[in-house]
Amino acid sequence: MFDFAYPQYLYLLALIPFFVLLYMTMRASRRAKLRRFGRPEVIASLMPDSSRYTPAIKITLAMLALAALVIMVARPRAGAKEQTETSAGIEVMIAFDVSNSMLASSTDKPDGVSRLDRARLLLEKLIDRLNNDKVGLVIFAGEPKMQLPLTADFYTAKMYLNELNPQQITYQGTDIAGAIKMAMNGFSPAEDMHKAIILITDAEDHEGAAVDAARLARENGIQVDVIGLGTAGGTLLPGFTTPEGTPVITKLNEQLADEIASAGDGIYVNGASHSALSELSSQLDKLQKSEFNTVSYTAGAEQFPTFAFLAFLFLIIDIFIVNRKISWLKGINFFTKETAAKKEAKK
Repeated sequence: MFDFAYPQYLYLLALIPFFVLLYMTMRASRRAKLRRFGRPEVIASLMPDSSRYTPAIKITLAMLALAALVIMVARPRAGAKEQTETSAGIEVMIAFDVSNSMLASSTDKPDGVSRLDRARLLLEKLIDRLNNDKVGLVIFAGEPKMQLPLTADFYTAKMYLNELNPQQITYQGTDIAGAIKMAMNGFSPAEDMHKAIILITDAEDHEGAAVDAARLARENGIQVDVIGLGTAGGTLLPGFTTPEGTPVITKLNEQLADEIASAGDGIYVNGASHSALSELSSQLDKLQKSEFNTVSYTAGAEQFPTFAFLAFLFLIIDIFIVNRKISWLKGINFFTKETAAKKEAKK
């Protein structure tokens, strides 16, 4: 398979017929000017070193060099292959709370690290430990949204994590049940694949039914683990007040978070704990790995050095070919035959 990294540069090849046409126009103009001074065969005898063929050879070499340079800039590649690899892992859907309360501090101090930032940090480290697993992302506030379908591309998953913010969900609130159900629908239909939902939230559930949703997930063979963000004592939610004008206090509902994890046959960990990541990783490791196929593409070998060499070679040859006749070719006429009378006259 042969392709180009920057195929748009191939449009520059259109310059070649333009330059060839310009060359032919200049040669025709030159012949017309010479005819003003007399017959071409007579004038040719007055310019014994002028070659009829080397200009055409030089423009051909120049155009070949230009073509090679354009192809080189387009970065031709050859040898790309599609490969199917068999890996063993699990499927993990992350349900990420992006409600406004996640902007509050993750500690008792109002100016502490926000719950949103701490959640990002935890999940980035967790993704690094997933190895051959597949990961997907659901974000939720008052309604859930599928942000990233299941993928083995962890680099892309991390990019999505860094962009999360409450503005991505118009309807605010905290619909944990809806998020769990959407995460369930995001898994592959393979029955032999072991699956887990990681719910990361402050568990201020405004819609209810979260425990029932976790229980439903367990009945479908899906483990639900919960990472809690915030503190039970609560902290101020910056920039928000009640209708009466009093500051909003947001708290971590650890009781509900623990009930959701228990109903989902998973574990609850506090995001502020130093062992949170290790506990969660150990829990996921208990799930049996299942084999699945992944398709990958190997990048083709770069071919631009070959075309760079050809361009250099054509330019070097062009430099050594002069416009006058080549001395050792002067006695050779490639396109006409001498008559016997001319040969006799030469004698």
